[in-house]
Amino acid sequence: MFGRLCSQNLCQLLWQVSFVFLHGGPGGGTSAQDRIYFDPAIYKILPTASIEENTTWDLVADIERLRAKLGVDKWVVFGGSWGSTLAPAYGHSHPEAHIDIPLSGIFTLRKSELDFLYQEGTSQLFPEEWDAYIAPIPEAERGDMAVLSVVPIWPFVRMATSRLHVDQGSLQRVEKDDWAVAFAAIENHYFINEGFMRQGQLLEKQPIDKMSVVNSSHPLNRPPLPVKSAYDLKKAWPEITLDFTHAGHSAHEPEMEKLLVEGRLAFP
Repeated sequence: MFGRLCSQNLCQLLWQVSFVFLHGGPGGGTSAQDRIYFDPAIYKILPTASIEENTTWDLVADIERLRAKLGVDKWVVFGGSWGSTLAPAYGHSHPEAHIDIPLSGIFTLRKSELDFLYQEGTSQLFPEEWDAYIAPIPEAERGDMAVLSVVPIWPFVRMATSRLHVDQGSLQRVEKDDWAVAFAAIENHYFINEGFMRQGQLLEKQPIDKMSVVNSSHPLNRPPLPVKSAYDLKKAWPEITLDFTHAGHSAHEPEMEKLLVEGRLAFP
């Protein structure tokens, strides 16, 4: 079963029942490879990507309208990277609607994480890629690098730093200017607005206490986001299962895929 759902006035959601997969970015999109996480005997899937009517809470409303349209009582909401931000935001708003929220590459969209991503961490962990990113930017304009994420080379940096070993296929995708510009623009829209959330909102105890258990995993090697993000989530939510794995940030890293497929998405 599949179809399209109008998302307010502008976009359409492509859907298939009945697992919600929230991709990274924001604006990163999905690929055919994402299907490996879901046993086709159990789950059926599909994806989606304008900055109008495009905030965290617009997306949360879209997800819930889709659940209502499909008549699904409860479902599993899986998110990696930006998806690990959006999934708990949905869970906070609709704690009655999910069975579980497996996450990977934890990202709670706090200023400390954005500073790490756009400057402190990336520049230290990935100096070669960082130099390529800042090279075309005049030195006097390098103050707020989050604003400059709209520079089309930013998606190249994101793809080059998301794996232990650089995936040439991902870099070739960045060469498609329309995709790279869209990714950079959408991500910039969310990050300069701090995800349209209060600082630390996803770690607030009251909504967390109403949510179902979460299974989460976070890379230890070459992470473009700080490991402390996963630690802070666990500290705010002691009931969750947290696994660290030696992998890059991408959910398609071999060790991350193994953990997600074998351990965390084995739902009957």
